[in-house]
Amino acid sequence: MTVTAPPRPHRPSDPVTHGEFDALVEALIEEARQRGQRRRRRNAAVVTLVTLVGVAVFALLGRSAQSQTASPALSARSSLIAGTANSKIAFTSELEGGQASGGLYVVNADGSGKRTLAPTASQTPAWSPDGRRIAFVESYPDYEMYVINSDGSEEQELSRGETPVWSPDGRKIAFVVGVAFDSSEIYVMNADGSEQRRLTRNAASDFAPAWSPDGRRIAFRSRRDGNWEIYVMNANGNAQRRLTRNLTYDGDPAWSPDGRRIAFVSNWQIFVMNADGSGKRRLTRSAGHDASPGWSPEGQTITFERRLGRRSTGPCSRCASASIFEVYVMNANGSGQLRLSHEQTKRSPGPGSHGVEPLWSPDGRKIAFRSARDGNWEIYIMNPDGSGQRNLTRNPAEDDCCFAWSPAQ
Repeated sequence: MTVTAPPRPHRPSDPVTHGEFDALVEALIEEARQRGQRRRRRNAAVVTLVTLVGVAVFALLGRSAQSQTASPALSARSSLIAGTANSKIAFTSELEGGQASGGLYVVNADGSGKRTLAPTASQTPAWSPDGRRIAFVESYPDYEMYVINSDGSEEQELSRGETPVWSPDGRKIAFVVGVAFDSSEIYVMNADGSEQRRLTRNAASDFAPAWSPDGRRIAFRSRRDGNWEIYVMNANGNAQRRLTRNLTYDGDPAWSPDGRRIAFVSNWQIFVMNADGSGKRRLTRSAGHDASPGWSPEGQTITFERRLGRRSTGPCSRCASASIFEVYVMNANGSGQLRLSHEQTKRSPGPGSHGVEPLWSPDGRKIAFRSARDGNWEIYIMNPDGSGQRNLTRNPAEDDCCFAWSPAQ
């Protein structure tokens, strides 16, 4: 009798037949397909849940905002508008006609809350980046720099010098020593006045330091080569380099918000160039006298002042009396030039200034400027399209001079 042995169990080491291999592959494919379907169902459920939660939160916030709204005007107010409303302007003044130095003042952007911080001050005050302190200059009898809290407390003497400018991180202040145009030099010090260091050293004049947005470089104008040119240097004074080369006046360097470009004045027209001096491009071509370029916070537009009268050849942009000055705005490429300020006075039109030194608010929703349209210098404010012009300082006994916006909070 023949005995048949039972089949031996399959071992892992045994070879796999074609049929077994195909069955295994099909099983693996089917398992992967089922796992994919389960994963897609889970993802769809998660997306649906997140969407429902987002809609619920949005609706809840909408109802909360509506319940807290007192009027349609308040409901339409954005955070940018609130930023302008909460900002302040620091400015200095002098007796009408420049007979004596006036004080340092602060006023809200709506013209309210004007108060005196220091009894005597001159030149443009400089806000610290955190908005807590203001550096200013007393030019009489000597040029002395001070810093004071924005509420008027804790005044502190810093150094002899002028035109203080805070570094973007608030740790340093660049300034100028030497009033005469043929002997001034640029210095830097700590914000408390310590560790003063001279950055430029030559027989001519270096003036108007301007920090780059990242705080690594300082642009300035200099006469070391015989006429005013724009230079740049590292924040420690190293690597001083000439950016412009013209036989005419170059000045008013203004960094773009991203630090890649510098707007400037050349032969009383507005130009722009790359931060290394390359790519110079002329933006204005007027018969007037263009100066004081200023970038909007987002870097898309530039304000400037234009003198509608005869032109001068030196750094004084307002030396001729028989001229009218107005504020203009243009796109950063020079297109769309628009006059913003106009003669708005009961006096008969004549020599005078109706808009100079435009300055953007930190949120870009307003432009402040100076005007003598009513007989003496006052500080005005307007919308970027020129509408809504109004007098902030209303101080007929004095000339309100140089001003600065408080930083964005």
